[in-house]
Amino acid sequence: MTTKITVVFDNPLQPEEFETGYHAGHLALAEALPGALRVEAAKVWPKEDGSPTPAYRLVDVYFADYDAACDAVQTPQAAVWFADLQRLASGGARVVFADVERGNERDQR
Repeated sequence: MTTKITVVFDNPLQPEEFETGYHAGHLALAEALPGALRVEAAKVWPKEDGSPTPAYRLVDVYFADYDAACDAVQTPQAAVWFADLQRLASGGARVVFADVERGNERDQR
């Protein structure tokens, strides 16, 4: 069963600094994880009432299965990725492993 590692970045203390570091290489580091099948990145929409969003950005890294995901996070590439994650997460972050129970591979337009 496909497994994904999801990173939920909370609202950064300095959004401009986060954006610079994030686009300067964080996603490329995720893509370089051994066994990564694909990487999805998303930005959380702002709330219409102006209150803080529940999170800032989401990053999903997909692997063939749980073992492949576990193997990937024990590599030197993962050490670099996690160090970058910690550097970017000035507002906090959560990392979770999840089995993908249902997915839709249709082209999203």
